[in-house]
Amino acid sequence: MKKRRIIGLFFALLPVLIFAQGEAKARKAMLHATKYMVENVSTNGGYVWYYTPDLSRRWGEMEAYNTMIWVQGPGTVSMGQTFINAYITTGNEYYYKAAEKAAAALIWGQSSAGGWNYMIDFGGDRSFKNWYSTIGKNAWRLEEFQHYYGNDTYDDDVTSSAARFLLKMYLTKLDPKYKPALDKAIDLVIKSQYSIGSWPQRFPLRYDFNKNGNPDYSSYSTFNDDVIWENVNFLIQYYITLGEEYFLDHIMRGMNFYIISQQRNGAWGQQYNMQMEPDGARTYEPKALLPGTTYSNALLLLKFYEYTGNRKFLNGVPDAIQWLEKVKLPKSQTDNGRYTHSTFVELDTDKPIYVHREGSNNIYGRYYVDYTDEDLLSHYRGKMTIRLENLKKEYNHISGLTPEEVTRNSPLKPMKYEGSTTPQSYFFEIWGSKSSIPEKEKVKEIINSLDIENRWLVKNAMISNPFIGDGENKELTKKFASTFVGDNRDTSPYRDESDKLYISSAEYIKNMTILIGYINSFSNEKGGMTANVE
Repeated sequence: MKKRRIIGLFFALLPVLIFAQGEAKARKAMLHATKYMVENVSTNGGYVWYYTPDLSRRWGEMEAYNTMIWVQGPGTVSMGQTFINAYITTGNEYYYKAAEKAAAALIWGQSSAGGWNYMIDFGGDRSFKNWYSTIGKNAWRLEEFQHYYGNDTYDDDVTSSAARFLLKMYLTKLDPKYKPALDKAIDLVIKSQYSIGSWPQRFPLRYDFNKNGNPDYSSYSTFNDDVIWENVNFLIQYYITLGEEYFLDHIMRGMNFYIISQQRNGAWGQQYNMQMEPDGARTYEPKALLPGTTYSNALLLLKFYEYTGNRKFLNGVPDAIQWLEKVKLPKSQTDNGRYTHSTFVELDTDKPIYVHREGSNNIYGRYYVDYTDEDLLSHYRGKMTIRLENLKKEYNHISGLTPEEVTRNSPLKPMKYEGSTTPQSYFFEIWGSKSSIPEKEKVKEIINSLDIENRWLVKNAMISNPFIGDGENKELTKKFASTFVGDNRDTSPYRDESDKLYISSAEYIKNMTILIGYINSFSNEKGGMTANVE
């Protein structure tokens, strides 16, 4: 009888023992991979996107010097966020120290104005300016890197994401050492907001770079890459966690800009000049209206109604839907139903327009616009698919709710923090790491794919031609019309289709997120510990 009880107890505990074994392997893989990235790959705590295995070359959005790190994801900010998520899940202080190093690198590179450029160069301004005048200057399709402004950017969520990471670091342990840098970032977001509620792409304002006769667009009010929304979103997070009611005015002005910038026909441009007219930006971003921007802005207006209960935010949505219906591509240009809209629509005619290029390098190549949908750019899509039925469905649902119903969970309303002790805890519930429960086989695959040096290596990285001098070929060839990169003088990135292996920050982040989700899934389910990872 005693023997049967022991056997029964063993089988009852077997799921727990199996899980403990799998969890231990996952934790071990996470820690070993992190130690390699922190102790062998990082530069003063910061990261770029890809590295050759011997670390002799490295790339962010472009090739980087070994003194450089990338702020823009999946670089230093994304890595730091992953470290802090791993710390919150495991309690292992090594991850917190790794996040501290990433934060220290960002603070080192924070400008005196309070924001960040796309990347940080520990070699200083001389090194930075040399990079811009060589590698950056010859990146044909990346015009934002062809000129050193010396100011901060909101493009690609650079400054906003860095500020959010510092906010998360501050809230994790309420360590006051992060408050000064966070305050500087907040001050920048506030002082760079225009009185009409929008934000420029870069700040402090500059007007000194013209490309092929096009005016400098970096001071324009910018929707592209969610510049305005990301700043509004950050101010909301700051308002919730630190309780500064002063920021409500800036939040409301940011949301109101979506109303005042909508055109009479219901559409939006990607950026607006100082006369509040839709305008162009890079030479492959012509003055136009954009179905993609119109779609995303209409969805944000629905969100703003949920935040405020003010029906003024709903008024422009039907006009946006009507315009999106009107400018659908003719059937002959949908590529057999694959696309619904062109990326750009001509301002006065509502005709689809398309961007092309000719030449082989930035020095002598050029972009141009016409009505022809052949030989389109590969690096900046000329057509897109818009789920217009989703917008209609969401509008019908949201507009049918009363202000009281729709604002029930608004972050702008006074809250009762049920289930949370403080607004700071609420921040981690709403904006913390959200990982789905991974498949057991996927977890095993990730653990087993670490190489002998504890690296997750990948193929098909985005690399570039090494800089060998300015472009020389003057021929306006069509050979590179639809490629990512031009001739061997073009330093723009392209995908390496060979079997060469690379260290990838994005791969590290992806795998860590899955393993974090694996550990969290069983930490949150008392009786569910049955997974086995061998």
